[in-house]
Amino acid sequence: MSSLNDYIKFALYIEDHNIVFRNYFYADDLKSKIYEAELIQPACPFCGSVALIHNGHLKTNIRYITANASYPVIIRLLKQRVKCRDCSKRSMAQSSLVNKYCCISNTSKLKILSALTEDRSMTSIAREHNTSVNTVQKSCSHRFTDSYDYLPEHLAFDEFKGVDRKMHFICLNGETHKVVQILRNRFKKNLLKYFGKFTLKARANVKTVTMDLNFYYQDIIRACFPNAQIIIDRFHMVQMLTRSLNSLRVAVMKKFKKGTREYSLLKSPWKLYLKKFDDLEKIHPRYNWHYKDSLTQEQIVMEGIDCNDILANSYNLLQDFFTALDKHDTKAMKDIIYSKEKVGTLMHKTLLTFRHNLKSVLNGASLPYSNGCLEGFNLNLSIRKKVDKNIVMFLSTFIL
Repeated sequence: MSSLNDYIKFALYIEDHNIVFRNYFYADDLKSKIYEAELIQPACPFCGSVALIHNGHLKTNIRYITANASYPVIIRLLKQRVKCRDCSKRSMAQSSLVNKYCCISNTSKLKILSALTEDRSMTSIAREHNTSVNTVQKSCSHRFTDSYDYLPEHLAFDEFKGVDRKMHFICLNGETHKVVQILRNRFKKNLLKYFGKFTLKARANVKTVTMDLNFYYQDIIRACFPNAQIIIDRFHMVQMLTRSLNSLRVAVMKKFKKGTREYSLLKSPWKLYLKKFDDLEKIHPRYNWHYKDSLTQEQIVMEGIDCNDILANSYNLLQDFFTALDKHDTKAMKDIIYSKEKVGTLMHKTLLTFRHNLKSVLNGASLPYSNGCLEGFNLNLSIRKKVDKNIVMFLSTFIL
């Protein structure tokens, strides 16, 4: 029996030691696969006593995830009812497999939540997971409905483009990467109203908020979170600098006639100018028909930036910024931001922006938190491209 129990638990990815599987079979009349199991109550949940009087079972049919939607998996779980000899209180065995008074497993709810991020209707999701549309909606609400007594210590703010190309606000837990809330819009007054609902203790618990250089997010953080440090995301800092360098490269390239060696060096290998210098190929040259020569990646970049002094200064500043960011060297980063070197106009404006947000930028270099969890969430789940209209409409019931 033990080997059968271990086999079924391994197959279903169930780790609860209080669940003991007895048997499994196919039910042709129900067109489903049935697993029979018992949920044991090892101790009294009120006093911790193991002196229990067993008083029968409560049978529940729990819907579980399956790879074959035509044959759903049902766990026929017998929950022990007990009475404690010491405190005389009655209780029933509970498990993380399923919530109390519920017949949909938590694993199924998580899978439904994952499907909700795709461009699909709730009806198709419900059909695939052998549930009703109401269950899909409740799973969604279960994820985003929170109390106003707690906020994580580390938050991450961002926005994404959703229905009708409108921008929506998203907030994640910076440590666990779980969604805290999604709001229909990112207007300042609505964000202040939403976070203002939380208790002062909950807002004071927030220690860091990671964000891009959206200026009014900083006003929200200062108004709502008295103990929070603002962290400018490293990705956005690098993105701003690389875009400014790329813009300067294009401007310098256009000063040369098409077909010249300088024009070719600055045009076709444009990605090389945005890479870290240490990652460039420095040993094996390759022939390129654009400039009709065999050069290594290092030689291409060095010859390209030699075409213009301002381009060379901007490139060197970007590489120094990469190095300081990798080493978490805030002193070197501060020196770079206040550099007197003559750089491109757009890069100069970027450095001025960094100076205006110096403390937050240095926090981004020294502290380990970033918006990488948000960027990956938005990209991998295709939230940036399109959000299912049903989700946004349903979420609107929780939005200001």
